[in-house]
Amino acid sequence: MSDSHTPTIGTPRSRLVPQAGPAAWRAADLRPSDWMIPVGSEDVVELEQALAALGGRAPATAAEAPLPRLGAVLRGAGARLDTGRGFVLLRGLTLDRLGDALAEPLLMALGTHLGRPLPGEGGAVQRQSSPAGSALRWRFHADAADVVALLVLRQPPDGDPAMLVAAATVHNEMMKRDRAALEILHRPLPHAAPGGAVLDLPVFSTASGAFVGRYSRDAIDAAQRQPETPRLTGAQMQALELLDGICAEPGLALRLDVRPGDVLLFNPLQVWKRRPEALEDPADGEAPATREALRLLLLTETSRALPQGLLALSTGRPEDAAPDAAATLPAAGATMVGG
Repeated sequence: MSDSHTPTIGTPRSRLVPQAGPAAWRAADLRPSDWMIPVGSEDVVELEQALAALGGRAPATAAEAPLPRLGAVLRGAGARLDTGRGFVLLRGLTLDRLGDALAEPLLMALGTHLGRPLPGEGGAVQRQSSPAGSALRWRFHADAADVVALLVLRQPPDGDPAMLVAAATVHNEMMKRDRAALEILHRPLPHAAPGGAVLDLPVFSTASGAFVGRYSRDAIDAAQRQPETPRLTGAQMQALELLDGICAEPGLALRLDVRPGDVLLFNPLQVWKRRPEALEDPADGEAPATREALRLLLLTETSRALPQGLLALSTGRPEDAAPDAAATLPAAGATMVGG
């Protein structure tokens, strides 16, 4: 076996128990008041003043963009991401008023009051463009972060909505239907990581007593394209297909009709978002409908302890899968990635 495949050593086997609490939600049981947080005019003025003081640049810390009023709202939102339903939608910001040039500083100003931005290619804020038509692959995923912040820049009126599903509810549905399949997803599966490494990680696990659900079918499929990776068994493939099928069932996933200026915040350990992927080519001469957003990944002070090896998946460093890797990191919450 190639050195690029790094088995996760000593991963504890989780005991199968149903998940309870607000994080185990179904779309059919939710109302907009359960997840929407209005941003008032005074909050907008406060944010505009903070951005004006920055002179158009993005803040690096919360202290550079003081938000006494809106900051309290964001702290409340952060608590809901950690111990509530795992997601909220901020509505009330108007990009027409603020201007496109301030979109990135705006997202950074909000994000620094929730956690510490994770660096990415070209900076912490990533611009995303994705298909918004109806012929899309129904596949959910979770980013390697404690919080994902998405600022909607453009959403076609007839575009497909954003879709979220509760990992705990998917787990419980699998437990009802096929405990053997769920047991398989509590065991490590090969995942491709940045830099070409392949790491063995479970979809479902517990860490420090907290439920962890992180699903990245794309990373699993990418690992299978590497010749040195052990092939998935038929039972493993069936378990993943059952997982995808449950995520797609009516009443389970929440459909969010987002609009420009909305800020979607979610905890990828608890909530998975559908990754839009077109299945059909647009007709000749027809421009595909696209949605555009800015994405920011954050680390938080309340970061959950990671299942062994999950940090390596986000960093691309196989050595972070070692049993004592967490001991070599700074204090919990400072650099631990919860997704």
